[in-house]
Amino acid sequence: MMAFNLTISKSATAELLRQSAFGGTPGEMHIDLLPDGFDEGWLYLRIRCGKQSGIPVARTDGITLFAPQDQLDLLKGLRLDHYSDLSGGGFLISTPQGAEGSPCGSGFKMMRTNRS
Repeated sequence: MMAFNLTISKSATAELLRQSAFGGTPGEMHIDLLPDGFDEGWLYLRIRCGKQSGIPVARTDGITLFAPQDQLDLLKGLRLDHYSDLSGGGFLISTPQGAEGSPCGSGFKMMRTNRS
Protein backbone atom coordinates (compact mmCIF):
# COMPACT_ATOMS: atom_id res chain seq x y z
CA MET A 1 0.00 0.00 0.00
CA MET A 2 1.11 3.50 -0.82
CA ALA A 3 2.27 5.62 2.11
CA PHE A 4 1.94 8.87 0.19
CA ASN A 5 -0.33 11.66 1.33
CA LEU A 6 -1.64 13.55 -1.74
CA THR A 7 -5.43 13.78 -1.62
CA ILE A 8 -7.76 14.14 -4.59
CA SER A 9 -11.18 15.74 -4.33
CA LYS A 10 -14.25 14.06 -5.84
CA SER A 11 -14.47 16.69 -8.58
CA ALA A 12 -10.77 16.23 -9.44
CA THR A 13 -11.22 12.44 -9.47
CA ALA A 14 -14.10 12.70 -11.94
CA GLU A 15 -12.12 15.01 -14.25
CA LEU A 16 -8.98 12.86 -14.03
CA LEU A 17 -11.04 9.79 -14.98
CA ARG A 18 -12.62 11.65 -17.89
CA GLN A 19 -9.28 12.92 -19.19
CA SER A 20 -7.53 9.57 -18.78
CA ALA A 21 -10.25 7.76 -20.75
CA PHE A 22 -10.25 10.42 -23.47
CA GLY A 23 -6.43 10.35 -23.61
CA GLY A 24 -6.27 6.58 -24.02
CA THR A 25 -4.83 5.74 -20.58
CA PRO A 26 -7.95 4.86 -18.54
CA GLY A 27 -7.32 5.23 -14.82
CA GLU A 28 -3.77 6.61 -15.16
CA MET A 29 -2.77 10.28 -14.94
CA HIS A 30 0.48 12.10 -14.18
CA ILE A 31 1.01 15.24 -12.09
CA ASP A 32 4.14 17.34 -11.89
CA LEU A 33 5.24 20.87 -11.10
CA LEU A 34 6.96 22.98 -13.73
CA PRO A 35 9.12 26.02 -12.97
CA ASP A 36 7.99 29.38 -14.31
CA GLY A 37 9.70 30.79 -17.37
CA PHE A 38 11.01 33.87 -15.55
CA ASP A 39 13.11 32.09 -12.90
CA GLU A 40 11.13 33.68 -10.07
CA GLY A 41 10.70 30.43 -8.16
CA TRP A 42 7.08 29.71 -9.04
CA LEU A 43 6.06 26.09 -9.65
CA TYR A 44 2.95 25.42 -11.69
CA LEU A 45 0.78 22.33 -11.92
CA ARG A 46 0.81 20.18 -15.05
CA ILE A 47 -1.42 17.14 -15.49
CA ARG A 48 -1.02 14.69 -18.36
CA CYS A 49 -2.36 11.29 -19.36
CA GLY A 50 -0.45 8.13 -18.48
CA LYS A 51 2.35 7.30 -16.06
CA GLN A 52 5.04 9.44 -17.75
CA SER A 53 7.83 7.53 -15.93
CA GLY A 54 6.36 8.54 -12.58
CA ILE A 55 5.63 6.56 -9.47
CA PRO A 56 2.14 6.21 -7.95
CA VAL A 57 1.38 8.94 -5.40
CA ALA A 58 -2.39 8.63 -4.96
CA ARG A 59 -5.19 6.19 -5.76
CA THR A 60 -8.89 6.83 -5.46
CA ASP A 61 -12.10 5.67 -7.14
CA GLY A 62 -10.51 4.14 -10.24
CA ILE A 63 -7.70 6.63 -10.83
CA THR A 64 -3.99 6.29 -10.05
CA LEU A 65 -2.02 9.52 -10.04
CA PHE A 66 1.70 9.30 -10.83
CA ALA A 67 4.42 11.90 -10.17
CA PRO A 68 8.19 12.23 -10.60
CA GLN A 69 10.04 10.76 -7.65
CA ASP A 70 12.12 13.93 -7.22
CA GLN A 71 8.94 15.96 -6.54
CA LEU A 72 7.50 13.78 -3.79
CA ASP A 73 8.52 16.18 -1.02
CA LEU A 74 6.82 19.09 -2.81
CA LEU A 75 3.56 17.20 -3.35
CA LYS A 76 3.30 15.44 -0.01
CA GLY A 77 0.26 16.46 2.00
CA LEU A 78 -1.28 18.59 -0.77
CA ARG A 79 -4.81 18.42 -2.13
CA LEU A 80 -5.74 18.35 -5.81
CA ASP A 81 -9.11 19.87 -6.72
CA HIS A 82 -10.96 20.74 -9.92
CA TYR A 83 -13.42 23.49 -10.72
CA SER A 84 -15.61 24.07 -13.73
CA ASP A 85 -17.56 27.09 -14.87
CA LEU A 86 -19.01 28.56 -18.05
CA SER A 87 -15.56 29.49 -19.37
CA GLY A 88 -14.11 26.01 -18.84
CA GLY A 89 -12.37 24.82 -15.73
CA GLY A 90 -9.08 23.69 -14.34
CA PHE A 91 -7.16 21.92 -11.65
CA LEU A 92 -6.18 23.64 -8.42
CA ILE A 93 -3.56 22.57 -5.92
CA SER A 94 -3.35 23.51 -2.27
CA THR A 95 -0.43 25.61 -1.09
CA PRO A 96 2.15 23.79 1.02
CA GLN A 97 3.19 25.13 4.39
CA GLY A 98 5.92 27.75 4.00
CA ALA A 99 4.85 28.69 0.47
CA GLU A 100 2.97 31.48 -1.24
CA GLY A 101 0.04 30.41 -3.41
CA SER A 102 -0.36 31.75 -6.93
CA PRO A 103 -3.41 33.95 -7.56
CA CYS A 104 -4.80 31.40 -10.05
CA GLY A 105 -4.51 28.50 -7.59
CA SER A 106 -2.51 26.28 -9.92
CA GLY A 107 0.90 26.84 -8.39
CA PHE A 108 3.00 28.14 -5.55
CA LYS A 109 6.39 29.55 -4.64
CA MET A 110 8.39 28.29 -1.68
CA MET A 111 9.34 31.16 0.62
CA ARG A 112 13.01 31.56 1.30
CA THR A 113 14.14 31.93 4.87
CA ASN A 114 17.11 34.08 5.80
CA ARG A 115 19.47 32.33 8.15
CA SER A 116 22.16 34.21 9.99
